[in-house]
Amino acid sequence: MAERLRNLAIIAHVDHGKTTLVDQMLVQGGAFRANEAHAERAMDSNDQERERGITILAKCTSIHWGDDWRLNIVDTPGHADFGGEVERILGMVDGCVLLVDASEGVMPQTKFVLSKALNRGLRPMVVLNKVDRASADPDKALNEIFELFLALGASDEQADFPILYASGKEGWAKTDMTGENKDLTPLFELIVRHVPDPQPIQKKDEPFAFLVTMIDSDPFLGRILTGRVEAGRVKVGDPVRALSREGKEIEKGRLTKLLSFRGLKRVPVESAEAGDIIAIAGLVETTVADTIGSPDLAAPIPSTPIDPPTLAITVSINDSPLAGRAGDKVQSRVIRARLLAEAESNVAIRVTETANRDAYEVAGRGELQLGVLVETMRREGFELSLSRPKVLTRSENGQTLEPVEEVVIDVDDEYTGVVIEKMSIRKGELQDMRPSGGGKTRLVMYAPARGMVGYHGEFLTDTRGSGVMNRLFHSWAPWKGEIPGRRNGALISNDKGQSTAFALWNLEDRGQMFIADGEDVYEGMIIGENSRGEDLDVNPLKGKKLTNVRASGKDESIRLTPPRRLTLEQAMAWIEDDELVEVTPAAIRLRKAYLDPNERKRQSRAKEAG
Repeated sequence: MAERLRNLAIIAHVDHGKTTLVDQMLVQGGAFRANEAHAERAMDSNDQERERGITILAKCTSIHWGDDWRLNIVDTPGHADFGGEVERILGMVDGCVLLVDASEGVMPQTKFVLSKALNRGLRPMVVLNKVDRASADPDKALNEIFELFLALGASDEQADFPILYASGKEGWAKTDMTGENKDLTPLFELIVRHVPDPQPIQKKDEPFAFLVTMIDSDPFLGRILTGRVEAGRVKVGDPVRALSREGKEIEKGRLTKLLSFRGLKRVPVESAEAGDIIAIAGLVETTVADTIGSPDLAAPIPSTPIDPPTLAITVSINDSPLAGRAGDKVQSRVIRARLLAEAESNVAIRVTETANRDAYEVAGRGELQLGVLVETMRREGFELSLSRPKVLTRSENGQTLEPVEEVVIDVDDEYTGVVIEKMSIRKGELQDMRPSGGGKTRLVMYAPARGMVGYHGEFLTDTRGSGVMNRLFHSWAPWKGEIPGRRNGALISNDKGQSTAFALWNLEDRGQMFIADGEDVYEGMIIGENSRGEDLDVNPLKGKKLTNVRASGKDESIRLTPPRRLTLEQAMAWIEDDELVEVTPAAIRLRKAYLDPNERKRQSRAKEAG
């Protein structure tokens, strides 16, 4: 019997359980043998995804269910920084499962992913996840979801959504809360009943057309383009032509390989037809949003423009005195090639050259997305210098507009005052404030994106680690004026060598250290945060003077306070405009853009005069 097909995406706010649910669907769909070992969160195959506990890259899988059903499922990121992935993926599916945590309810990224699905004309199925938790409130969450559908302008058909109650971790779903906790059969049944057929008969007789949604590389096959066959049939060896979004021919070629998804693997197939999600090899110029079709294809498949980037950093070569010690990819041409390759596969990233031939402006959706890219390059052996992130603005009718974010904060009641105060300093405006249960308050604020850069670490400190903050692009608004920057100055090394415990011990009164003893430092390197507002040049190399006098207690070992180690995102947020982050495979260091103190003074005077 021929396979019957369903294409769907799993969409949700970050950490609401998408990948865990897909894990259970794979197990119950027979993707693994009974005795086969498989990793938890099998879809999060990227190292950083496992370390951070989030989905960064959208991934396809395929599940056989019943006698003749094949379900092509796409696991999507939940973080708004990776919204470009979500937007592309929704273009190649016919339905989606909206997953909502029954404890947290509707969150900012729930609104983001649902709006993209509704704009695509999809009819979501709602699954209330984690209903087995003690803090779950399914009725409240369901009311929030219905209000969200109405607020986003859902049609009557879209707002009449089916509902399931589930525990992705335990692997069960049911149609009402009184039902039996058995397996995911109700979810599979709902998918085949609710998601439209992607293979209408008339489409199969049209010329072959395929929209590229994702791009990947394989050491044996080269560039692999993934997407959905929108019309017609294709087989290995067929001649094809590729068209850009504007209809311009990019290249002609033959398909050397067709791959289909089976469980977590890509397996070769001889042919595909309308509705199939496949991967294609054999083309060298075609990229995301381009159309591949038969030689007589006249026009490209329309594709949705991606939301523009809102944040940018300048990436340049590492020119510090310690450059080239840890990495083997230090030349500007190698960095340029890597950044352009990233921009090709990730449509939410934009790379432009600057006046400095050794530096490139990399724009993206947020600090996390840019941090993931730099961390990936660091692990690949690159050495880089990074500027402070800057918000991209636009002009309209002679007025400067900046991106404003909706910030949803869940915080213990006792910390609401300090959070509102800090957000007000960053030009945040309170929109809503209500108790969320369990001694917590939910704050909804609109704040300029530039005011939120670097605030997350301070927020966690102010709330003793108990606060949860989620951000989502809201709108463009008139420039809101100056926002205060970092209050503390930097402790700057005035010499080159290895730090000593004695010197750092004497500097502890000056502020908090970023380095330990025995570390390489150089002139102009930032070794700590000053307790006062101004920058201070210090000597971290000073050793203890030796004498022949021995007295009780004088020679006890020096005990240093452990240094404050900044993560990549924290370092990018900490620096000011005259500072850089030095990134190597072995270390993350902070430094002044101008290492020589006299040059720094000249630049400071020139800036004040300007």
